[in-house]
Amino acid sequence: MIAKWSRTLSERSSLAAHLFYDRTHRDIPGLFGEDLDTYDFDLQHRTRLGDRHDVVWGLGYRNINDRTVIGSDSTLAFLPLHVAREWFTGFVQDEIALLPNRFHLTLGTKIEHNDYTGFEFQPSGRVNWTLSPSATLWAAASRAVRAPSRVDRELFAPAQPPYFLAGGPDFHSEEELAYELGYRHHQGSLALSVATFYSRYHGLRSLEQVNPPTPVPLVIGNGQDGESYGAELTAEYWLTNRWRVRAGYTELRVHIWRNPGSTDASGGATESQIPDRQFLLLSSVDLPAHLGLAAWFRAIDDINNELVPAYAELNVTLTWQPTSKLDLSLVGQNLLHDQHREFGAATSLSRRDIQRGVYGAVAWRF
Repeated sequence: MIAKWSRTLSERSSLAAHLFYDRTHRDIPGLFGEDLDTYDFDLQHRTRLGDRHDVVWGLGYRNINDRTVIGSDSTLAFLPLHVAREWFTGFVQDEIALLPNRFHLTLGTKIEHNDYTGFEFQPSGRVNWTLSPSATLWAAASRAVRAPSRVDRELFAPAQPPYFLAGGPDFHSEEELAYELGYRHHQGSLALSVATFYSRYHGLRSLEQVNPPTPVPLVIGNGQDGESYGAELTAEYWLTNRWRVRAGYTELRVHIWRNPGSTDASGGATESQIPDRQFLLLSSVDLPAHLGLAAWFRAIDDINNELVPAYAELNVTLTWQPTSKLDLSLVGQNLLHDQHREFGAATSLSRRDIQRGVYGAVAWRF
């Protein structure tokens, strides 16, 4: 369930709220069972201060109530079986017009508190330089973290002792330092952009031997570092005022290595399950009688370290908007094949084929 609310307070100020609830039931024979309730609330306020400052700040709260079970044939366990976790977040961002309509500086930070590692700080900075009415150059730097999950701290395999794998009680957040540089050109009905990126990772998840050189038991640790880099090209063209086509191509490389003292033998295989290249093509058109048609084609390269083959798929959405506040949609997913694989090693119990599907959706705005 998702609920959104927004209100314009004045010409220089607006307020928005977002409420999310999700209930998930999993019963995976031979693996584990789970009932998970997730509650999420966000509040965001935007205001302009003077002629040069555009300030956005917000608060957030997330709560999960996770109940797992151990069956007679379970191979995994999350201990304790029942936990409730909370996340509190706050952020502030100021976009400063150093040279109005020419050079903008954006500074901000996110502060998070979670039940595993306490406070986490994630600052960011960005500059936008408008070279001409049709060209923009931008650069950004930021720090991001992935806080521990139940998998990192509370996973045990098999479900009953003696365990050959256990979550790390001292597992801390994984850290990313990200750098981006991009250029965008917009001329008439055509928009082109290129974005390059480089990220450095510290304290990535690893599997450490408890009594080396004995291979098991293993405990989850932060014994790996890594980097990723690549580029993304996008193009958007309006064929008519009702028909838009958008294409995108991404090249990505990921390298993971273990740190001195680590006994991890995975070589980063579990942390770099990403295809080297992806191609996307989206076509959307507004039709008569309040109808809209969108088709999304994607071609994804293989994932070598999981032996997942390359694939191409097509999604199509037909939307009818009888009023400005109501959307009724019919969606077809993965229409080119009965099923295909997207992730999971060939020997993994979690490996599943993604199947062709059709569903309906209703969106009501109030």
